Amino acid sequence: MTLYIQPYPFRRMARRWMAANNEPVRERALGVNIREEDEAYTLSALVPGLKAEDLNIQVLDDVLRIEGEYKAEEAEYLLRELPSGSFTRTLRLPAAIEADHVEAKIADGVLTLKLPKAESARPKKINVSVN
Repeated sequence: MTLYIQPYPFRRMARRWMAANNEPVRERALGVNIREEDEAYTLSALVPGLKAEDLNIQVLDDVLRIEGEYKAEEAEYLLRELPSGSFTRTLRLPAAIEADHVEAKIADGVLTLKLPKAESARPKKINVSVN
């Protein structure tokens, strides 16, 4: 959407238009990237402005759940595009995860999760003997 702001009286009209078209705060989906490696999955998600205590991450078998909330100032905005409100993302991965060894970090607004596969889901090398 492109919004052109002109000097008075158009500015007042633009504010009224934006106020009329403001959507109520709704739950948002969290976009993720997931890579698979032999030993683990690596998940990356953009979480600008969030801290570790703003997130709730849970793992049960092969299901990963990430919950959080973007806090928003209650102010009058001319244009509001930054995320606000709560989000939840539940993903079923192809293999079970070792929940005790999951590593999570946030750096520069990017959440990175290292999700090690359960031992039963890891590839096994089979040695072949020659007779």
